[in-house]
Amino acid sequence: MAAPPALSVIIPFFNEAGNVHPVIDEVHAQLDGIPFEIICVNDESSDATGAELAEARKKHPDTVFVFSHIQRRGKSAALFTGLKAVRGEWVQLLDGDGQNDPGDTARLWKAIIAPGAPGALGLIAGKRNSRNDSGFKWVQSRVANGVRRFVLQDDATDTGCGWKLIRTAAFRDLPYFASMHRFLPALVKRAGWDVREELVNDRRRLAGESKYGFLGRLGAGIFDLIGMFWLVRRGGYGIAAEWNDPRADGPVRTDRS
Repeated sequence: MAAPPALSVIIPFFNEAGNVHPVIDEVHAQLDGIPFEIICVNDESSDATGAELAEARKKHPDTVFVFSHIQRRGKSAALFTGLKAVRGEWVQLLDGDGQNDPGDTARLWKAIIAPGAPGALGLIAGKRNSRNDSGFKWVQSRVANGVRRFVLQDDATDTGCGWKLIRTAAFRDLPYFASMHRFLPALVKRAGWDVREELVNDRRRLAGESKYGFLGRLGAGIFDLIGMFWLVRRGGYGIAAEWNDPRADGPVRTDRS
C-alpha cells in the first residue's frame, strides 16, 4: 500500500446531489501539495448522491473512498464510519453542502500543522467570520451557543460550524452518541486535549436545502445538552506517564466534579 497521507478529509453526504463533484473537486484543488485522502460517507441518500459519489470514486481512484450506510444514521454516525477508515494523523471534517471552505484547511495547515503543532493540540475549531443564514437562524444560533457555553464551560463560540480539523488520536478518544458532533470542543477537552478556534469562511450551500429545522434542532438540542452536562461532569480519562502521550506536556483538563 502507498504511504498513509498526512491528512484525511471526512465528508458526510445525505441527499446532496449536485454538490458532490464541486465539493470533492475543490478539495483536490485547494489541498494540492498536502498528502490527503477523502473519505465520503453516504448516509442512505435517496437522490443521485450515491451515483455521483461512484463517479467521483472513478475520477479520483487514488484519493476518494466511499462508504454507504445501509440505514440512515445521521451525521455523527457518518463521521465515525469515516473515522474507522482514516489513515492520516489529522482529520478534516467538512460538510457535504459546500458551505465549508477547504481553502481554510490549506491556510491553517501551513500556519499551524506543518511547522509542528503543539503535541497536546487536539482540535482546531472553525469560527465563521460571516453567516449566510437568515436573521432568525443567526439569533437562534447565538442563543444556543450562549446556553451551551454557560452549561458546559467549553469556551467554544461557534460549535455549529462544520469546519473542524481534529487530530486522529483525539477523535478516537471520543465517545460516540447521536449528535455528538455538536459538542466536539467539550468532548475533546474532556479527553484531555487542547482546543483552539480560528476564523473560517462560511458560504451559501451550492445546491439543495438544509436538512435541519428549528423545532427538530431545538428538541434534540435540549436533551443532548442535558446528557452532555452529565457526561462532562463525570470527569475525563487518565493519562499514564509510560504512554509518552503528548497531552502530558501541555495543560490537561481535570475532573470538575
